[in-house]
Amino acid sequence: MRAPGRVIVGLAGLPGSGKTTLARALVEQLRSGPSPIEAKYVPMDGFHLSNAELSRRGLSDVKGAPETFDVAGYATLLARLRAGTVALNAPEYDRVLHEPVPDRIVVPTTCAVVVTEGNYLGLSGHDWSRARGQLDALWFVDSAWQEVRPRLIDRHMAGGRTRTDAEAWTDRVDAANAALIEQTAGRADGRLSEADGRWRLT
Repeated sequence: MRAPGRVIVGLAGLPGSGKTTLARALVEQLRSGPSPIEAKYVPMDGFHLSNAELSRRGLSDVKGAPETFDVAGYATLLARLRAGTVALNAPEYDRVLHEPVPDRIVVPTTCAVVVTEGNYLGLSGHDWSRARGQLDALWFVDSAWQEVRPRLIDRHMAGGRTRTDAEAWTDRVDAANAALIEQTAGRADGRLSEADGRWRLT
């Protein structure tokens, strides 16, 4: 049994599947319900390696792949969050700067629930499994590739890419990541699917 501490819920799924929107909505629902619970959103994206580090490692052309994250740092933060004894700061990924920004998210000692999300929370391997082991529940957000592809193209264009470049990146990098992520769905405790604006857990 793990030591008592904060409850940590994870959402995994394809890029563009709506994990961020769902995680934020879950936090807001917990905080504003009839019996409010202090909750905080702490995404895995804050543990992107910096662009300088990606360049040093020759990984700039696959940014977003599993090896482009500081998963050891992410697993360590989750373990510290679970302990729940002190206030902690967490990094956040800035989609304007295209860089992680340290200490932007503050998790106070009063926080009872942490909602985290990321593409690879169900991935196997030492540090990924260590991160998975800190989660009280992991839910996989169902979404088909043909559904998320247009969203990813729009996201890349909003980040400054041309349509041609956005489509090329989506079909080369994001598609490969999505295929890997889909294989991890079986490690989740349940799957979330959306129909008529409502989410259902199975």
